[in-house]
Amino acid sequence: MGKQKRRPLDVLVISDVHLGTYGCKAKELLSYMKTVNPKILVLNGDIIDIWQFSKSYFPKSHFKLIKYISNLLSKGTEVYYVTGNHDEMLRRFEGFTLGKLSIVNKLVLDLNGQKAWIFHGDVFDVIMKNSKWLAKLGGKGYDLLILMNTMVNWFSLKMTGKRLSFSKKIKSGVKSAVKYINDFEQTAIDIAASKGYSQVICGHIHQPALRNITAANGNTILYLNSGDWVENMTALEYANNEWKLYDFANDPIAQNDEPSDPQTEDSLHKAEFENKQLFHELINEFMFTDSKNN
Repeated sequence: MGKQKRRPLDVLVISDVHLGTYGCKAKELLSYMKTVNPKILVLNGDIIDIWQFSKSYFPKSHFKLIKYISNLLSKGTEVYYVTGNHDEMLRRFEGFTLGKLSIVNKLVLDLNGQKAWIFHGDVFDVIMKNSKWLAKLGGKGYDLLILMNTMVNWFSLKMTGKRLSFSKKIKSGVKSAVKYINDFEQTAIDIAASKGYSQVICGHIHQPALRNITAANGNTILYLNSGDWVENMTALEYANNEWKLYDFANDPIAQNDEPSDPQTEDSLHKAEFENKQLFHELINEFMFTDSKNN
C-alpha cells in the first residue's frame, strides 16, 4: 500500500494517555495521529502521568509521541493542554503560552455557533477533592492491574486472538461505579446547561461517549467523552460541523501504521536524547516544587 493521505480535522480531542505508565498505548496513538491533520489539538488532561512517573520507565515510544506533538506545533497546529489530575502539577502554569501551545484548566471553543465547554473532569471527583492520597493509591493499583492485564493479553492473543480487559469488567460489574459515571455525566450536563453551553467535552473516567442528554433545566446538551489511550484507545474528531467518536479498533489504516513522514521520523531519532534529558529535568522541577509547596 502507498502512503495514505491524512484526514483533515478541525478539532482533535484526546485525553488520559498516561505517558510514563505500563498501560499507555503511545505507539498506537502515534500511529493514529499520523493519519490525521488537525487544525486544533486538545490534550484534555492526564497526558503525562506525573503521579506514576519513574525515571526507570519512560519508553522510546512515549518520547516519540511527545516529539510528534511538538512537530505538529511547528507545522501550525494549535495545541491546548488542558490539565488533569494526574498532571495537576501543570496547573500552576495556567495561562502559559509558547507559540501555538497554551496550558489551560478549561477551554471554550466556538464551533459553528455552538459553544463547546472542554475540561478534564476531575473537578467532580469527590475522592480527588477529599482524599488525594487514596486517589493516588488507586492510581497505582490501576497501573498494576493494567500490567497484569498486559501479560494475560499476551497469552490470550496467542490462544484466542482476542483481548481481555480486567478493569473494564470490574467497572461494568460494579453498580457503584456505574452510578458514579452516570452522576458524573449528569453533573457535567447540568452545569453546561446553566452556563449556556450546548456541548460539554470531558475525559477522566475513561468512558468514551457521544450522545445527547437532557439537563435539569430541560435543555438538551451534547455530552462527549474522549475515553482514554490505556484500554479503549478512542478520541473525538470534529470535521464538517460534526463530532465523531474515533475507535482505534475499527481503524485498519492506523493499525497498519502505513502513513509516515520520513523527515518527522529522522527528527524523532535525532532529538531523542536531548528530549529525554530535558523531560527528566522538567519532571524533577515539577516534583521538587510540588513537594516544597506541600
